[in-house]
Amino acid sequence: MSAADEILDIVDENDRVIGQAPRGRVYGEGLRHRCVFVRARDAEGRVFVHRRTPTKLVFPSLYDMFVGGVVGAGESYDDAALREAEEELGVSGLPRPEFLFKFLYDAGPGGSWWSAVYEVRCELPVHPQVEEVAWHRFLPEEEIAQRLSEWEWVPDGLAAHERLRAHRATG
Repeated sequence: MSAADEILDIVDENDRVIGQAPRGRVYGEGLRHRCVFVRARDAEGRVFVHRRTPTKLVFPSLYDMFVGGVVGAGESYDDAALREAEEELGVSGLPRPEFLFKFLYDAGPGGSWWSAVYEVRCELPVHPQVEEVAWHRFLPEEEIAQRLSEWEWVPDGLAAHERLRAHRATG
């Protein structure tokens, strides 16, 4: 089964499941679905940052400070967060990512998905998927802040980053 054939839950503005469709149709028709964003930190607290491959369906060749992806039909956010983090980092045996918050990402018609944000400590050597990750490094927060204006970042990851900063400021 190709990624485009993967079945996803379609959700409404309140994150209630209203149907299911293959990923290719979800993306092609801009149907609202579910995604997870996992901030992975190493033993020194640095954040895993990567550049997506040019073959990615969504946001090819852009930088991201989260690993993650779509939540499969019937899959929980928590299970998707662990699965996606292990897949993208190329590890197994990660601790379960800690749920932080959820928000509705909305970039206008056809660009809306429920987004659950997590954090996980990854002290294992990473071996990112070559199909997903063109470049990677663990970077300190200060360097990420500097690179925000220099690199082209995935817009949903930037939205998650801004909300995470606000979440930490109030929490």
